[in-house]
Amino acid sequence: MTAPDPQDAADADPALEPDVFARDCVSRPVLQNVAGRWGVLALAALRDGPYRFSALRRRVDGISERMLSQTLQTLERDGMIHREVQQAIPPRVEYTLTDLGTQVADQLIGLIQILEGNIDTIRAAQDAYHRD
Repeated sequence: MTAPDPQDAADADPALEPDVFARDCVSRPVLQNVAGRWGVLALAALRDGPYRFSALRRRVDGISERMLSQTLQTLERDGMIHREVQQAIPPRVEYTLTDLGTQVADQLIGLIQILEGNIDTIRAAQDAYHRD
């Protein structure tokens, strides 16, 4: 008797093998949430520490209140951030990264540093592209 082929098991249940390149992979929408414009900035900002909503909105310049709210809800649903309502009058809500969110934010900070550190090269490439 031969051992079952691991590929057959993956075909039977796609949840067994996450593959972001597969159309129905559950990790794909999470990647989209994290890597979207506002997800990246919210996670990177929260890497600095806890933020209240209004302070986070000021930190992520240009984001609307509605978009920040949607982004935070999505990241909370995906397990990246923790929302804590503190007992006070008026109630205070504070956002922090979860352990998973911290891991993701660390990677995003690395990407941001690469981009910011190479902005002159990027601008030169953009200028050359538009000249051609």
